[in-house]
Amino acid sequence: MADSANNMLSLTALTVDNATAALEHGLAAIAAGQTVFDLRNVVAVDSAAVSVMLAWQRAAAQAGVKLELVNLPAILKSLTKLYGVCALVSPQLCDQPARDVSTSAELHHH
Repeated sequence: MADSANNMLSLTALTVDNATAALEHGLAAIAAGQTVFDLRNVVAVDSAAVSVMLAWQRAAAQAGVKLELVNLPAILKSLTKLYGVCALVSPQLCDQPARDVSTSAELHHH
């Protein structure tokens, strides 16, 4: 089983513009046995990111595996806390305070 987090390193945005493609990419990775998604390169997010991450977690649970989302940017952590779903998306990060959003992070409003 592939457990490499590198599969998601190419993801730089998680917005309404690429939500469907990102969702499908993640679902395929879960089906292939990947259990860790590294989101360190995501710099643009909107509320669609939360929906996509919840769908990934739901698919992993249905497959009987634990999906770990690691290296979430501060803006993404903040969104999960704002929507009250941090424990569902990435439980290991819920107790950690989100750091200040870097100047390179971009929050899209629609």
